Amino acid sequence: MTDPLTRWREHAGRAVLLDGFHALKHAVRFGAEVPVAVTTDRRAALALADELAQDVREALDALLTEVPASTYASLVPRPHPTGVAALAVRPPREANLRALARTPRTAPVVLLDNPRNLGNAGAVIRLAAGFGATGVVTTGTLDPWHPTVVRGGAGLHFATAVERLGADELPAGPLFALDPEGEDIRGTKLPDDAVLAFGSERSGLSARLRARADHLLRLPMRPQVSSYNLATSVAMTLYHWSATGGAPS
Repeated sequence: MTDPLTRWREHAGRAVLLDGFHALKHAVRFGAEVPVAVTTDRRAALALADELAQDVREALDALLTEVPASTYASLVPRPHPTGVAALAVRPPREANLRALARTPRTAPVVLLDNPRNLGNAGAVIRLAAGFGATGVVTTGTLDPWHPTVVRGGAGLHFATAVERLGADELPAGPLFALDPEGEDIRGTKLPDDAVLAFGSERSGLSARLRARADHLLRLPMRPQVSSYNLATSVAMTLYHWSATGGAPS
């Protein structure tokens, strides 16, 4: 077998960086193909697996190769406290598009309209995976598979369908857009096939998407509080969906 550095260089240009133990754990748990994984302390990484992820411990034992700290640091833009990094094969776009287009759906699609913050996008993907959402779709220039987004999502991109689409390529289904001028969400039951749209952190929903919405909804908020964080808004909306009939499997 080739050494880990050679394998890393072979795959680095087209693979997804899994930054840290938890990203690797989740990717393996949800079936990602991982051609190379390294750690600065194999014993410590496997001890974490014993404590937190016994279901993938055997797989991690077979994957992880110990390398010097200097070598590890040369492979990642920001060393992770767990000293673990890996490369995974990104799911085929065609497969994600099929998952997003499949009807009837049993869980909503989350739509981020022109998001700007990489960390927020990652947090939303982590939430969507936790609630069992069908997927997360972004419009605009942000790459939802950027390493910082994957880090924020703790590798849970592999647990749901994540793609960037044009505004005219959105999945079918009734479009519920979160907007300060909408109706109180507490009076609405969100259907499983909903597309839940959230605007960017700075400018909110685009006029084009707002005009296309079938329903405008607002989250309860104390007067004089300007807004919620994007991930908080998504969490509140998905919780409302789950509490009124939908639920993680």
